[in-house]
Amino acid sequence: MAEAQNRSEQVKLPLFSAAHEQVGELEMSPRVFACEGNPSLFHEAVRMQLANRRSGTAATKTRGFIAGGGRKPWRQKGTGRARAGSTRSPIWRHGGTTFGPQPRDYSYSMPKKAWRKALCMAISERAKNGKLTVVNSLALDQPRTKLAKTMLEGLGLRHALVVVSEGEESFYRAARNLAAYKVLPIAGLNVYDILNYDELLMSDKSARAIEARFVDRA
Repeated sequence: MAEAQNRSEQVKLPLFSAAHEQVGELEMSPRVFACEGNPSLFHEAVRMQLANRRSGTAATKTRGFIAGGGRKPWRQKGTGRARAGSTRSPIWRHGGTTFGPQPRDYSYSMPKKAWRKALCMAISERAKNGKLTVVNSLALDQPRTKLAKTMLEGLGLRHALVVVSEGEESFYRAARNLAAYKVLPIAGLNVYDILNYDELLMSDKSARAIEARFVDRA
């Protein structure tokens, strides 16, 4: 009884051929393809990804990193001038910088459960708005960019993120240098790229793999 009820709650996604003809339907888990939650998770996930991409190499020289300045410019007393110990002091011209940026690590992690939830919400948002296209195969006879572009344009995709799985390496090699598209393996699927591209494309094999990866942990 519970199994029948769970099956009736499955999300039905149209399945297309490479020629953009509907050839069937896929029944997928609503925990991955119809997931709802707090939209603030999108902000948290994207903020974390952008922070983790920062190189953190910005640096300024303090007085200790500037050559020279080892000799005291003048004696301590009797000159009528202010006391000075080095010509590389931050208050001097050509001196060091005070409290300037130093190399640091900006990366941090959000809770894994929240990250998985945000990822499932992003996939579900594309499915809900009709921006998720699932095809029966992404395999190409030859890994040629022209063939990949023809397939993508034939599916009506102009600015899409393509998710490939094992056995679809030919499409990855063919489409990875197209400016309007981005190709990612399932392991690299992330919230930022899903939201950054207008459409999402995957094969039924990739959809099943994503479901298997997240359905028990979403």
